[in-house]
Amino acid sequence: MPNDDDAPQPRKYAAPRGTSDLLPEAWPYWKFVRDTGERVCELFGYQRIDTPMFENAGVFLRTAGAGTDVVEKEVYLFEDRGGERLALRPEGTATVMRAYIEHGMSSLPQPVRLYYIAPNFRYDRPQAGRYRQHTQLGVEAVGDAEPMIDAEVIDLQATFYRQLGLAAVTLRLNSIGDSVCRPRYIEVLRDYYRSHLDEVCADDRMRFDKNPLRLLDCKEDRCQPIIAGAPRLRDYLCDACRQHFAQLQAYLRALAIDFILDERLVRGLDYYTRTVWEFHPAEEGAQSSIGSGGRYDGLVELLGGVPTPGVGFGSGFERLIFNLKRQGAPVPPAPPPALYLAHLTPEAAAEALRLADAVRSAGAEAVVGPQGRSLKAQMRHANARRARYVAIIGSAELAAGEATLRQLADGSERRVAFDGLPAAVGGEP
Repeated sequence: MPNDDDAPQPRKYAAPRGTSDLLPEAWPYWKFVRDTGERVCELFGYQRIDTPMFENAGVFLRTAGAGTDVVEKEVYLFEDRGGERLALRPEGTATVMRAYIEHGMSSLPQPVRLYYIAPNFRYDRPQAGRYRQHTQLGVEAVGDAEPMIDAEVIDLQATFYRQLGLAAVTLRLNSIGDSVCRPRYIEVLRDYYRSHLDEVCADDRMRFDKNPLRLLDCKEDRCQPIIAGAPRLRDYLCDACRQHFAQLQAYLRALAIDFILDERLVRGLDYYTRTVWEFHPAEEGAQSSIGSGGRYDGLVELLGGVPTPGVGFGSGFERLIFNLKRQGAPVPPAPPPALYLAHLTPEAAAEALRLADAVRSAGAEAVVGPQGRSLKAQMRHANARRARYVAIIGSAELAAGEATLRQLADGSERRVAFDGLPAAVGGEP
C-alpha cells in the first residue's frame, strides 16, 4: 500500500519578491502616513483623484522617454485577451495627465490641484523601504507655469514631512532647463562624455545615445569622477529658465524652507523641465530620497493634449515608514476595543452577539470572545487585545438582565443593565 509520507505535499507560497504584506501591527504607521497626507493636501486645497492600476502601455512608454529605467527595465507589460498592450502603473503623473485630458479638466479654473494615494509597480531591485509594489502619495498642480506654484507644491511636501515628525529632512533643488536651452547643453555634455565612454558603466554608454541627461544621475562609483568634471547645466540655462529658478528660490526663502542647490540632480523620466527636487533624510546619502518632484510642462502635449504646464511630486509610503521607524517618530497606536464580551454559556453567547451589535451601533468598538473558551482564557484574550472593559455574561447575568462590567486598568467591577452597556463603555446613549 502506498505510504502517506510519499504523497506530494502542498506547496507553501510566499509573497512575490519585492512585495510585502501589510500586517495589523504595521497598520498604525500606514494609517498615520495616509491620514497625514490627506489632511495636508486638503489644507492646501488639493482634491482627491484615483485612476486605474493599469493603462494603455503608451501612456507610460511614450512619456517616460527612451533610455530611462522605466522603459528599459522596470515596467510590467502584458497583453489582455482583447490584444491590447497594457502596463501596470509605474508612476502616477502620466496617468493623472491622461485623466486631465480625457475629462476636459482644462476647462476648470487653473491650476487644477489634485492628489492621489495609489500603488505603483516597478520591476526594480528590492532594498530597504523600496519595493516592486509600492504605495505613493502624489500631488499634481496642472495649468500654471509660474514659479509660485512650484513653491506651493514644495511647501506642501515639506509640510507633510514636518507633520509626520520626520527630523532633519534636506531639500535638494535644481533646474534642468527647457526645450529652448537644454538641447545646447545636451550637445556639450555629449562632447565631454565622448572621450570617456570607455571609462563609464554599460548603462551610461546606453544613456549617452538615448538619454544623455541621465548621465549625471548615475550612481556607479566608477562614473563619479567623470560626473564631477562634467559641464555645469546652470551655465547653459536661458534667461527665462534662470529667472524662473531665481524667483522660485526667493519664494522658498520667504517660506523659510532651506534648500541645497544640487546641479547634478536630474529626474529619471524625460518629461521633466526646469524645476526638479528631492527630499533626503539626514541618515543617508544621495540615493535615499523619500520624495521627489519637478515641473513637466510638455507632458500633457505628449499625451495628445494642448500644451499645458504642470508640477508635482511623489513620495512612497514604505520609504517614509522605514524612516519614521528608524528615527523613532511617535505614531498614534491603533485604538483598543472599548468592550470585550466574555460569555459562559451558549445562551450567553447569543446575548453577547446582540449586545456587541448594540455597542457598535452606538459608535464604540466591541469584540465578542471565542465560543467554548473558559472565562480565564477569554480574559487573557481581552488583555491581549488591550480592551478597556470586559462584560462578563453567564447564567446569573442573563437571569438579572445585567452584565458584570470589569475595567481592566484597575480590575474594578460593577453591574450594568444590558440596555445601559453602550453608554457605560463610551458609546452614544
